[in-house]
Amino acid sequence: MCMGPASAAEPVRLDRNNRRARSVLPNVEIRQLRTFLAVVRERTVTDAANALDLAPSSVSQQIRVLEASLGVSLFARSPGGMTLTDAGRRLLGHAPRLLDDLDRIRRDVSGVRERLRFGALETLLATQVPALLARMSSEHPELRIEPAKGASRADLLDDLVAGDLDAVLVLDAPGELGALGFDPPPDADVLAYVDLEPCPVVLAARPGHPLVGRTDLTVRDVRDHPLILGPKLCSFHLAADRIFGPGGARIEVPSIFVATSWAVQGVGLVFLPEFAIAEQLRAGSLVRLDLVVEPAEVWLRLVWRRDREQEPDLRTLLYGATRISSAVL
Repeated sequence: MCMGPASAAEPVRLDRNNRRARSVLPNVEIRQLRTFLAVVRERTVTDAANALDLAPSSVSQQIRVLEASLGVSLFARSPGGMTLTDAGRRLLGHAPRLLDDLDRIRRDVSGVRERLRFGALETLLATQVPALLARMSSEHPELRIEPAKGASRADLLDDLVAGDLDAVLVLDAPGELGALGFDPPPDADVLAYVDLEPCPVVLAARPGHPLVGRTDLTVRDVRDHPLILGPKLCSFHLAADRIFGPGGARIEVPSIFVATSWAVQGVGLVFLPEFAIAEQLRAGSLVRLDLVVEPAEVWLRLVWRRDREQEPDLRTLLYGATRISSAVL
């Protein structure tokens, strides 16, 4: 039997452990897609390298090889970072789903249940997530949920789009994602969401404050006093902007905890979720103030990737979360 020349055979690519490198498309490796998503998420090669625990040169090389394999430029390079080209945006529409499909195949074949990665900001993790986890643990002990603290709302939503999280809990106003005043992530059309329950917002002050006891407080009254708010993109900073406008005497602090502590010590008013200051309201160290205008609506919103909602474990989580919220309402 005649054999063709050795040079005609496709070379076998080995990884650093001398194992065959896995390809999902001709000449495209899984690690390259993961690196691509990391650069999209982190926006710079250096930050992507830190997130992946790789050298920046390795990340750059993987992106160059991926672009050469596909025959397109995926990123526009600039001093400010990496931005997706049209081809890059098209790949972003496929890469997370492709990697998710491969993970599902691996789990199905191995019979191993993966943890559901459930993200939220620290305040919500501390106050709103425990009841959900306790109920799910009681009714579905086989379900493995791994809570993840996000550094910011934007990071949580970016990680969700990239497939690094399975679901996230955020605060938003009724309507489209970002109706409260924040920018939704790129490719937010891959996300689905449901509003679970309203999150009452409270204007409060220390006992003895000049506004305590008044029943006809207007926006002008509030703007005449220092108002302690979290960072500009904090949900309750955005909610305050919708009611009181951007002016007035404002004190910006790094967290809800700091805002609460400062209000108790008489530094100013606070405009915070009722669940965050419930203990202080019960103890009388803060007093609820009565506004003539209705506070902006803020809701707990559960967000997930719509292309993954048929996965059994995620469907169980979504059904359980919506059922728990219905019982509360």
